[in-house]
Amino acid sequence: MLIYPAIDLKGGACVRLLRGDMATATVHNLDPADQARRFQELGFRWLHLVDLDGAAAGRAVNDEAVAAILATVSMPVQLGGGIRDMAAIEGWLARGISRVVLGTAAVREPGLVVEACRAFPGRIVLGLDARAGRLAVAGWTEQSEIEAIAFAQRFESDGLAAIVYTDIARDGALSGPNVAATRVLAAAVSVPVIASGGVSSLDDLRELAAERIAGAIVGKAFYTGAINPTAALGLEVEALEVGNA
Repeated sequence: MLIYPAIDLKGGACVRLLRGDMATATVHNLDPADQARRFQELGFRWLHLVDLDGAAAGRAVNDEAVAAILATVSMPVQLGGGIRDMAAIEGWLARGISRVVLGTAAVREPGLVVEACRAFPGRIVLGLDARAGRLAVAGWTEQSEIEAIAFAQRFESDGLAAIVYTDIARDGALSGPNVAATRVLAAAVSVPVIASGGVSSLDDLRELAAERIAGAIVGKAFYTGAINPTAALGLEVEALEVGNA
């Protein structure tokens, strides 16, 4: 299981929210590139970025911060937030983003996911942000009636690199991930599933690894010290060794 440290961008800074509420933003580093460098120096293999302002606006807003991160680190980076068309996808991949996460765009224009997967195999991630199993879009400000698992299955054979499943009710709350829902989703699709939202302890990571979940995104727990990054990396190594056994 890979562990993805998260950097959420708002107003050019690295912040964390509680359940996606922009009014709850806590700034953890005014220099996101510095934060990315710290994660790389610790030994993490991937970085997960979200342009929070972009997710709400429907276009890139923190592009300067993303560019600074790309200029600072060599680790692969996946980016979501405000990416709504092929031009944006092509642009970010050309600038050095390794994988693009499509959430709102996937719900509003499912054909874009198929087109992007065909054009960029292995570089498109489906972002499923759910409340009680139903997808939310536009920076989580709009709730749909679309059931997350059924929606994910629509893209089963299109060549997705991964699916990021976020339980909005747990995001930033340090209340533990929704392991049950993540397990059900992972069993329902062949695409690797990355858990997001609520990871608060090493035990949470152990539980996800035991379920053979492909990855886990960790944000607030690293910034608050609830999880020691070095210890988390140790678990990642153990999980990868077990997976290769």
